[in-house]
Amino acid sequence: MHKTYVTRMPDKAGAFLVASQIISGFGGNIVRVNYNKAVDTHTLFIEVSADEAQHRAIEVDLRKIGYLSDEVETSKIIMIVLTLQDRPGAVTPILDILVKYNVNISYMSSQENGTGIQHFKMGLFLENPGEMTKLIEEISQICEIRILDYEVTDRLLDGTVFYVSFANEMRKILNLSQEKTNEVLICANRLMQQMDEQNKPVLQTFDYIRRFAEFVRSRKGENFKAKVSTDELSKDYQLHVIEPPCGSNTYILQHGNELLFVDCGFECYRDEMSEVFHGLFPEFDSMRKSVVLTHADVDHTGLLDIFDTIYLSKSCYDNFKLEHDGKMNFREQNPKHEPYCFLSKVISQYNPPELKKCRVIGEKKDKEILSYIGTVDFAGLSLRCFEGLGGHVKGETVIVCDKFRLLFTGDILVNIKGLTKEQREFNSLAPFLMTGVDFDSSICQKGREELSVSYPGYLICPGHGPVFING
Repeated sequence: MHKTYVTRMPDKAGAFLVASQIISGFGGNIVRVNYNKAVDTHTLFIEVSADEAQHRAIEVDLRKIGYLSDEVETSKIIMIVLTLQDRPGAVTPILDILVKYNVNISYMSSQENGTGIQHFKMGLFLENPGEMTKLIEEISQICEIRILDYEVTDRLLDGTVFYVSFANEMRKILNLSQEKTNEVLICANRLMQQMDEQNKPVLQTFDYIRRFAEFVRSRKGENFKAKVSTDELSKDYQLHVIEPPCGSNTYILQHGNELLFVDCGFECYRDEMSEVFHGLFPEFDSMRKSVVLTHADVDHTGLLDIFDTIYLSKSCYDNFKLEHDGKMNFREQNPKHEPYCFLSKVISQYNPPELKKCRVIGEKKDKEILSYIGTVDFAGLSLRCFEGLGGHVKGETVIVCDKFRLLFTGDILVNIKGLTKEQREFNSLAPFLMTGVDFDSSICQKGREELSVSYPGYLICPGHGPVFING
């Protein structure tokens, strides 16, 4: 089994040698190591392959020498700007206060400007943020002080404290346990290492992760501004479309007291989506509800527990079975996508569906761009289902309702031009963190071309963005 140790080592020669000797001494094999002094002087990530007993022994000895700690660190970086008289010794009283509160300076910058005053910018590392108010009060008695928002930049970054500050911020945004915080930190480091190997700005990785978490969580409650519309297909059938600020579209076919959903968004928006459902259907709780999935990504599968039946391709079922067995799902098996997938699950509070509710539509058995796998029947409608080659992700399914000329494409085809500003912002984050959202963009392109040719005049219902007429 593999386990990643987040170690804090002294910044001196031989520190890693000591750790490697402990690991090898118990028969462990180091399969990944990452250290970036420009990011953090002390933090080293070591992924080790060993059995359970060996891992226990390794952890004990690493802890003995102080390389591991269970203490929840609450340290924080703040950025301040001081307005000081441009004269010798003006900053000395400030430095005395910082020493008094055991505050380290992570960044400092000042330059005379010919006005008789200097704006002195400092990044401060507070080991005890609870004393920040007292610190600021004392400084304010000497000079004007202004607090700036902390952002990850090369200029502010202090190697000895960065990972601690990032972990604390993610814990606060997502309300995480220490154990889950450590897992997020490990995934963030994996992403950073991937970006570094591609000569991409590694610090931007952490900024994107933070933005991703903040974006998803900040759209809850009254900030969940979904676009909701209804199309009367006939006197007996309606199509309801829900376009959230982030996550997949949710489509609902209605026939009287029966509902068939296509996809169902993020788990973390359960309360917000429930309010939309009950607004559309006052008797929602007692209505018959089923769902058919276009694919198994977490932004399409968050609310699967509310349905009586889940229709899906055999590949989608296998994806969920892997998760239930504690194994990597199909997207996670791609090393470039695995860290992002983990973060998405944590941020969106994802849980895999009950397998007993799943009904497999059919199985792809050829190499066609789109292969017919079976039919889903709903209230007199026959919805034909076609599985793609996995250009976006294995198990991707297109659903066709010929009676009303509807085409549900999932993420094989999305309406980028029709995205709102919020949706564009959200959809810009995943491609950076995954180095692309598709397994094979050329296969995806072939799928889009086939849909365009085969279904002229159909109403395209994409995975993201508003519906539109094909052609």
